[in-house]
Amino acid sequence: MSLLVVGLSHRSAPVSVLERAALSTDAQVKLAQDTVAAEPATEAAVLATCNRIELYADVDKFHAGVAELSTLLAQHSGVGLDELTPYLYVHYEDRAVHHLFSVACGLDSMVVGEGQILAQLKDSLARAQELHSAGRLMNDLFQQGLRVGKRAHSETGIDRAGQSLVTFGLEQLAAGGEVRDWARGRKALVIGAGSMSSLAAATLARAGVAEIVVANRTFDRAERLAQILNDADDTDVVARAVPMDAVPGELTRADVAVSCTGATGLVLTADAVAAAVEGRTGEPAAEIDLPTTPRQPSAAVGPGGGLGADENCPLDLTAEQSGFSVMGEAAVAGMAAAELEQHAAWVDNGTVDIRETGRRTPEAEAELIGALAAAAARVGRIPERRRPEPVAGFARPAPALFLLDLAMPRDIDAAVHRLAGVRLVDIESLAEASADAPMAADVDQVRRIVSDEVAAFGAAQRAAHITPTVVALRTMAADVVAGEIARLDGRLPDLDERQRGEIRQAVHRVVDKLLHAPTVRVKQLAAEPGGAGYADALRTLFDLDPETVAAVSRAVDSTDKKDRPA
Repeated sequence: MSLLVVGLSHRSAPVSVLERAALSTDAQVKLAQDTVAAEPATEAAVLATCNRIELYADVDKFHAGVAELSTLLAQHSGVGLDELTPYLYVHYEDRAVHHLFSVACGLDSMVVGEGQILAQLKDSLARAQELHSAGRLMNDLFQQGLRVGKRAHSETGIDRAGQSLVTFGLEQLAAGGEVRDWARGRKALVIGAGSMSSLAAATLARAGVAEIVVANRTFDRAERLAQILNDADDTDVVARAVPMDAVPGELTRADVAVSCTGATGLVLTADAVAAAVEGRTGEPAAEIDLPTTPRQPSAAVGPGGGLGADENCPLDLTAEQSGFSVMGEAAVAGMAAAELEQHAAWVDNGTVDIRETGRRTPEAEAELIGALAAAAARVGRIPERRRPEPVAGFARPAPALFLLDLAMPRDIDAAVHRLAGVRLVDIESLAEASADAPMAADVDQVRRIVSDEVAAFGAAQRAAHITPTVVALRTMAADVVAGEIARLDGRLPDLDERQRGEIRQAVHRVVDKLLHAPTVRVKQLAAEPGGAGYADALRTLFDLDPETVAAVSRAVDSTDKKDRPA
């Protein structure tokens, strides 16, 4: 079996697609259940955050696994497979482990180095354990991922590079000023009482806001969060809870509102925000014409990813879905030299992971080539593709209301960006701002930690793979010893108990000494890359019953489950 992850994130998909593909808690549960019920997968875990949706599975076939996991993601997200596929990424075996460890360290986060992902990883593992969709691989992977993430934060200064989305969002609202100076004395409305909303409330309290109003669909949870804020020793904030139907009135009183709920529809419409601004200022909230900037097309893995002809590839591509690459993955592990050479030639005849946004007509291609030639003639080189230059600033009224939307899908209507007197920061604007955020030097150190941990995890998994075979070998040897001792008892009935004990110990010592060096060495060899074949060799050499090995493996899995935390 092999680890496979299929997913999409802020790095591969625009926020509009992530928003539509967002999974509720119930949908995540159903996705994990349907994945382990599918033929290629035996284990599964879903990691869904505000900027990523990933499905991890232990599969027995790479291509069939990619096809099945992609289909399931499309079905449960409600986004058609044809539309979703261009934004999906696929990682396999060691690459999948590397990806999860990078995610755990915050290297793949929208705000590099943020630590909240660790709590989300923990929740994902707990949900998979509760559903019994996590076996040995998922448990080992996610638990090790949590340890790697904690190590990165404790051994490096990655925390200096990263912040939570809440802190980053508040900095964007403060528009370059100090958050404490901006927040001091303001009145805040927090919509939602989950982990992100609670973090936002605590951050606002420490920043010096005078009042926090908490609104939630379950009023008891709003009351509990308000009580926690009031009981905190390090702030002087006054907090109170209100039902959700009180939000329009409270929005009129608030200076800043943060929303992060699990709602599938909008919590604050543009009309509701406009009414709140009018209630504060006494003047209607006018719409303004925002200047537009051309956006670069979203990078996507296009269909028919440019691979060489299937008939020339030594891998089984019959079940492969177009748009996915098998280059560089462990799908080629264990190939003979001739096969590897053939695979290399096959890859060399095509381009892997071609990113395209659609087929151009010959006329359009000719026009583009002509434009490039003209540009090269003028400036002496081909211009680079780069982000659009920022447009000139434009005047808009000072904000009367600050809004931070941390939900996915969004809680606050994007049309609010057009309202004068309102500053809205949402996931999309955070993604754009974070793209230009400086990286800390500690990121390189974290990357080295991830690489080391991936190697250690792979070695441990390969060593664990041979353990049932070694146990089965020693069990067979013990059975042989027991049989020979019983035969000796029949032949020499006059031996006393002390003599029998000496003979028994001597035989056991001989067997143990004969097996010690080979079993220790085979575990070392199996832990190295390409060592998976040693288990097969051991089974063949000693004629071990495959069912006995499988029974030992099941017994180990059963013991692991008993020892796992609930």
